[in-house]
Amino acid sequence: MTEPRYWLMKSEPNVYSIEDLKDEGTTLWDGIRNYQARNFMREMQIGDQVFFYHSNCKPPGIIGLMEVTETHLVDPTQFDSKSNYFDQKSKKESPRWDCAKLKYVKKFEKLLSLKEINERFNESELVLIKKGNRLSIMPIISKIAIELLEELEKV
Repeated sequence: MTEPRYWLMKSEPNVYSIEDLKDEGTTLWDGIRNYQARNFMREMQIGDQVFFYHSNCKPPGIIGLMEVTETHLVDPTQFDSKSNYFDQKSKKESPRWDCAKLKYVKKFEKLLSLKEINERFNESELVLIKKGNRLSIMPIISKIAIELLEELEKV
């Protein structure tokens, strides 16, 4: 069996928060409409660990941990004309957008803010801090992920 890989996925807490995931237990991470983020999601494997990042809030940062439980699922929102994520060019016989199923693992005692992350890492180590980065899904190299976990487990 291969070691789990690590990812970071962003969500605005007023749209979907770590508390929402905790209450639900699992979720489809749908509505991704960026090809690079979609392609990263296609690389995910069951058992991969995912940092839950609250974005577009004060302060933004890593607040929880999730685990990938299913991959290569068709994103149902692309076919729902009432959804904000409807894609009229996507066809059921050749869907453009995927999603993954994730389960809640934990909420960290304290949020690790973007400011704190910027102080510890550089953009070659962690794409998250690259200026202009707006990706909602990104890989994290194992060494950095383990350092993040160690920092987040300190309380």
